[in-house]
Amino acid sequence: MDSLKKPVVLLFTLLSFALCAYVHFNVEPTWKEQLYSFATHENEAGALFYEEDGVKKRIESLTPYANSPLTQVALNLYSKPVDLDQQWVTKDASIYLSKPSFHLGFWSIFPAFLAIFLCLVTKEPLIALMSGIISGALLLGKFDLIDAIIIPSLATESAAGILLLYLWLLGGLMGVWSKTGAAQAFADHMTEHYVSGPRSAKLVAWFLGVIFFQGGTVSTVLVGTTVKPLADKANVSHEEMAYIVDSTASPIASVIAFNAWPAYVQALIFVPGVAFLATAQDRINFFFSSIPFSFYGIIAVLGTLLLSLNIMTFSGKRLRQARLRAITTGQLDAPTARPMSAEELSKPSVPAGYKSSMLEFILPLLLLIGIAITTFLTLGSPKVAWAFAAALLLSVLIALAKNMSIHDLIDGFNQGVKGVVLGSVILMLAVIIGLLSRQVGGGLYLIDFLGEGMPYWCLPIFLQVLTMVIAFSTGTSWGTYAIAFPLAMPLAWSIAMSSGIDNPEIYMMICFATVLNGSVCGDQCSPISDTTILSSMTTGCDLMDHVKSQIYPASLAAVLAAILWTLSALIFA
Repeated sequence: MDSLKKPVVLLFTLLSFALCAYVHFNVEPTWKEQLYSFATHENEAGALFYEEDGVKKRIESLTPYANSPLTQVALNLYSKPVDLDQQWVTKDASIYLSKPSFHLGFWSIFPAFLAIFLCLVTKEPLIALMSGIISGALLLGKFDLIDAIIIPSLATESAAGILLLYLWLLGGLMGVWSKTGAAQAFADHMTEHYVSGPRSAKLVAWFLGVIFFQGGTVSTVLVGTTVKPLADKANVSHEEMAYIVDSTASPIASVIAFNAWPAYVQALIFVPGVAFLATAQDRINFFFSSIPFSFYGIIAVLGTLLLSLNIMTFSGKRLRQARLRAITTGQLDAPTARPMSAEELSKPSVPAGYKSSMLEFILPLLLLIGIAITTFLTLGSPKVAWAFAAALLLSVLIALAKNMSIHDLIDGFNQGVKGVVLGSVILMLAVIIGLLSRQVGGGLYLIDFLGEGMPYWCLPIFLQVLTMVIAFSTGTSWGTYAIAFPLAMPLAWSIAMSSGIDNPEIYMMICFATVLNGSVCGDQCSPISDTTILSSMTTGCDLMDHVKSQIYPASLAAVLAAILWTLSALIFA
């Protein structure tokens, strides 16, 4: 950042903080009614229960909806909710959990806006994210940033999981592989027998991205960790590799949906009186029936296949330049890049006399994948931490069996942890700012733009753009689903009925697909998304280089998908 820009950015940031503090004291929040649907059942004694996050909880009492002080009518009347954070209500013979939420108008999206703006301008994600967190804390009136924001966020199960998995287990495993030379031996073997150049290396990465269709962070970490050594050996630019890893993570999960996505999403799309969404199984069947309309996911995966085949027509200028730079100069990063993993992790530090073997890479990797798949099939969700812990333990045991000293192993582990500290901290801050964005009502404010007066064929593209903005601003697709689906699906049904369209179920599938895919696109492009950060971290790419280089192909895929959704609504609905 040049000397003239620095004081301007600093002044803008300080002014932003002052405005956020002013908003807290002078802007009244807008309260919104939120109704959540859960599967409920009675036990033999007649007690009513519901299940949340796999835990069975009792519903102590039910209130008729009209008598609840948390309805939108009551919230409008009193300008704020009574001293009640939630209430179970009955409405139209259905049971809902009512939780009031609020937004602060434009200021609800300001923390995310500030973080993204500073990321793009300064290329310093740490400073940008911390600035976004401070602005969000000021909006909420939590002026004790350490005790009110940082410590409670670090004390959560999510934060502990990030530290355990991405700092100690992932970093430690990469460090041990670097010390034993296992990753380099694997890359040498693949290069000698299977990977003949950049194209075949990228095809391997694309194929693994399709195979690991669990999606999200699981796919990103598994594919990125596996392909980095052979891609570096084949001289593939880090921007290309990060794009392939990122664009075959969540997009493929929305197309090959034999994963946790349908079970999570079905709970959010219940619409009273709609027969084909009546039960959980009906809603899961609806999810799979809508897959042919997941145009963004399909186009994104095909686009990465074209890039893997070195067909760069639709990839954009930055990715083409990155490929040319890697081919002509051998530089995998731009000269100004700050890679998300330390350089020493890509350079083996094998002790004298130790003979490296590719089996030291393959066997732990197979164990890792096996545990992830097995736990997904048997327990319903992949235990990624178990998988990485087992892989790390096996790598250590193999090295000890081959007479590597404990001192060298600990040194490798330490180097690995140090190599991913920056990425782990950035990931942690991204999680915190995502939580703050939801607390100040960023998604609710954007949803408030919706209206029922639009033509039916406009709604799909409107939902796509809206969810892209929400996901880009909050850095999460699943969080966007929780905000958008409960509002978008009833709206789509209402417009389908008022417009008198012939095939309302197909129309609902189209609108469903726009929310599902729009959220994925926004999340994929966001510099504060966990998958974006992990794609950069596992491939060794500069975060902002990855963000800027994938904006064009992702945007092109989104535009093509928008055209197809609009045509589908006009032709099939």
